[in-house]
Amino acid sequence: MNKYELALVVSAKIEDEARAAVVEAAKNLVTRFGGVITDVDDQGKKRLAYEIQKMSEGFYYFIHFDAEATVPAEIEQRVRIMDNVLRYLCVRQDEQ
Repeated sequence: MNKYELALVVSAKIEDEARAAVVEAAKNLVTRFGGVITDVDDQGKKRLAYEIQKMSEGFYYFIHFDAEATVPAEIEQRVRIMDNVLRYLCVRQDEQ
């Protein structure tokens, strides 16, 4: 099992319940494909470096999980089409 981090930038224009639902859906994707979530880091609302879909702010979330090597591709494929996710990135973390 490898350690991964899924970074999500969620739209700041949606309600708190909808934002929580987006994060919960991403967490469900991780567990659905056999990943084990170790930590969810809510960084809160931050200013974006550049406008995305006419928005200058977004909510940042970092989901840390352990999974097999094929899982990140499956997760990214589904996160790509999720509503209210402005940007995403799944990276493997170094062993320390």
